Amino acid sequence: MDFMPDKKLGFGLMRLPQTDPNDASKVDVETVSRMVDLFLEKGFTYFDTAWMYNGFASESVAKKALVDRHPRESFTLATKMHSGFFKSAETREELFRTQLEHTGAGYFDYYLLHGIEGNMLNKYESFHSFDWLLEKKKEGLVRHAGFSFHDKPEILDGILKKHPEMEFVQLQINYLDWESEWIRSRECYEVARKHDKPVIVMEPAKGGTLSHVPDEAKELFDKLDPSMSVSSWAIRFAASLPGVMMVLSGMSNLAQMEDNLGYMEDFTPLTEEEKGTCFEVAKIINSQIAIPCTACSYCVEGCPKHIPIPKYFSLYNEDMRENLEEKGWTINLSNYDTLAKKSGKAGECIACGQCESVCPQHLTIIDYLKDVAAHYGK
Repeated sequence: MDFMPDKKLGFGLMRLPQTDPNDASKVDVETVSRMVDLFLEKGFTYFDTAWMYNGFASESVAKKALVDRHPRESFTLATKMHSGFFKSAETREELFRTQLEHTGAGYFDYYLLHGIEGNMLNKYESFHSFDWLLEKKKEGLVRHAGFSFHDKPEILDGILKKHPEMEFVQLQINYLDWESEWIRSRECYEVARKHDKPVIVMEPAKGGTLSHVPDEAKELFDKLDPSMSVSSWAIRFAASLPGVMMVLSGMSNLAQMEDNLGYMEDFTPLTEEEKGTCFEVAKIINSQIAIPCTACSYCVEGCPKHIPIPKYFSLYNEDMRENLEEKGWTINLSNYDTLAKKSGKAGECIACGQCESVCPQHLTIIDYLKDVAAHYGK
C-alpha cells in the first residue's frame, strides 16, 4: 500500500503521563510535548488517539502538544469512532465534528470504526457506518479508512469480505495472545493477510504485562541480548510480522519513549530463535498471570461505583506472583487501601455488567472483582 509509513512505531496517546494519578484526564501536557518533539525529531510520525482515551482528554492533548506546535504535514494523526458514543446519524456527525474541533487537525490521516465486536458490529451496520466513513473520505476529512477489531477471526473474515473498501485493520497482536483461545491474535492476523490488508498493532505489550515479566522469563531474554529492554521484545515481535504497517505503544514517560526509539529507529526483525524465545516467555507468563487485563480502562468510565478496576487487577496480579504463604504481607495490601480511600472498593461492585459489556478482552470482571475483594478483605 502506498500509505505504509517508513517507520513502524506509533505513539499511542492512551496511557499518557498524568499530573493526578487518580484522574486520567489530568494529563501532563508539558511532558507529552517533550515526548512529541523527540518522537518527531527521530523521524517517527504516527500518532494514535481516540474520543475516550485518558478520561476523554487525549484528543485535546493531541491539539496542545502536537497540532498547535508542529506543521500539519509533519505528522499523521489517527482517531476513532466508538459505537458506544453515538445513538443516531446526527449524534455520530456531531461527535465527528467535535473530534475535529478537539484535535484542530483539519482532517484525520487515519480514521477507524473502533473496537468492532459482537453487537457493536450490528450497530455500525445498522447506521451504515462503513459507508459514512467513505463519505468522510470523499469530503477530504479522512485520508484512510479502517477499523479496529476485538472478536473472532471468522467475524473479521466476514467484515473484510463485505467491506473490501476498508484499507487497513487494527488488531491486538502480541506473543502472549498469539495462540490465546480468547484473543486469537495469530488467526486474526492471518485473516487480515489473506485479504491483503495492512495491519496496525495495538496492545503489543498487553498493557505493560510484557514489560514486566517474571524473573525466569527475563533471564531467557537476557541470554539473547542483555542490552535490550524486556518490552523491546514485545514491540519487535509485532513489528517483525509481514504486513504490519504500524505498532502502537502507549508510552507514559520519556524513558519509555527513549527506549522504544532506540531500537525502532533502525529496526531489525527478530530471528526465528528470538521469536521462539518469545513463545517460551509466553508459556511462563501464562502459567503465572491471574487476570489477563490490559489496563485499557474502558471499564472504568461508566462504573457507577467508581471502582478503579485495572489498578486493582494489577495489584492482584502482582500478589499472585508472590509466595504469599512465605511472605504473609505485601506492599500491595497498603497500595489497595490507599486506592480504596479515594475510589470504590472491589467489594462494592453491584454486578451491573457495564464493565463486562465494554471489555475488549471479554473478561469476567465481576467474578474477578470478587477474587480481589476476598484477597484484600474488602
